[in-house]
Amino acid sequence: MLLIARQYADDMIAHALKEDPNECCGILSGKNNSVDYLYRISNSAKSPYRYAMDPQEQLDADKDSESNGWEFLAFYHSHTHSEAYPSSTDVNMALQSGYYLDVYYVLVSLLDHKCPEIRAFRIEESGAILEQDLKIS
Repeated sequence: MLLIARQYADDMIAHALKEDPNECCGILSGKNNSVDYLYRISNSAKSPYRYAMDPQEQLDADKDSESNGWEFLAFYHSHTHSEAYPSSTDVNMALQSGYYLDVYYVLVSLLDHKCPEIRAFRIEESGAILEQDLKIS
């Protein structure tokens, strides 16, 4: 189960709304499946249909996370016009990244701007998508 404090859930939603209509993206770091920090990463694709994390910002987040004794727990991004469920593009990107077995994929859907939805998934080597328990407290 991935544990996300309300402040980080709210920050993901705020980030998604700020970048709308383009997708936002970022990284959740922490220990023992509990998020300790959120890194907003620029979406260099600047697209409503896909994201590409800025490589330098991702590297900086990795260095900062490691220096604090955290690990990457999840990559998050928004879907501005669809449900919070990985698209085929999301799955392909996860498999190409090499991170797919190590992190959660957290999606924020803005289908309903008044009540954004957050869901977490794992993506298996086969490309199978498995929804994971997520607790926001």
